[in-house]
Amino acid sequence: MFAGTFTAGGLKVAVKEGSLSVETEGKLPKFIEKVEHITFSGDYAAETDQPVIYVTERCVFRRTKLGMELVEVAPGIDIERDILAHMGFKPLVNDPKPMDPRILLVEIMGLEQILLGLTLVERISYDHLRNILFLNLEGFQVRTVDDVDLVRREMEKQCRAIGRKVALVVNYDGFQLDPVVSDAYFSMITYMQSRYYSTASRYTTSAFMRMKLGSGLAERNLKPHVFETPAEAHAFAGKAAGEVTKSLPQGTPISF
Repeated sequence: MFAGTFTAGGLKVAVKEGSLSVETEGKLPKFIEKVEHITFSGDYAAETDQPVIYVTERCVFRRTKLGMELVEVAPGIDIERDILAHMGFKPLVNDPKPMDPRILLVEIMGLEQILLGLTLVERISYDHLRNILFLNLEGFQVRTVDDVDLVRREMEKQCRAIGRKVALVVNYDGFQLDPVVSDAYFSMITYMQSRYYSTASRYTTSAFMRMKLGSGLAERNLKPHVFETPAEAHAFAGKAAGEVTKSLPQGTPISF
């Protein structure tokens, strides 16, 4: 993977309202027909099926056996004016896609979710033998009201499918909660805990997050069972789940 500006020598670009514009074009083109010295052979890479990607501020190319192919274009960039006019050869232009618009926004892109490869549904698991529902929020970020509603919706769906109150365990390692939606998030927890959880324990190695969770839960009259290790949280949940199970006749349904 090669990364750099599309041209050099005085290039100036600007980002406005999620679009990229070239204010001053660079005087030196980089994508030329011939070079003085070869340090990497694109032809050989294509012959051996080695993936090769060229990433610039305005577009992305992929080396194929047929040549260089334009595969992505930044929002606001004109292919003819801003790309082809400044190349020493004509690349393949089949069906270039727009670059991810998040690249040009001020907000954090939220790549953690993509890199971890876990959807929220995949973060939820249920141990029916112990009646413990586990939510893995490690590396998860809640920045908007939509994020809060997503957590509520998926957890509520799981709880309704189970059909009885569960002991909850949540992993908050690396979890990030935007202060703007903090109140909405803890209100959501209050709603869920009053309807679906017999008890809830949470854990994180972050002392700051333990304090933040404890404070937010206590403000809503919820017992802040926040632990440092998963073993402590699971031990508490297991004990609580066992006590609740013993107090109910076998097979007792709980309607919501």
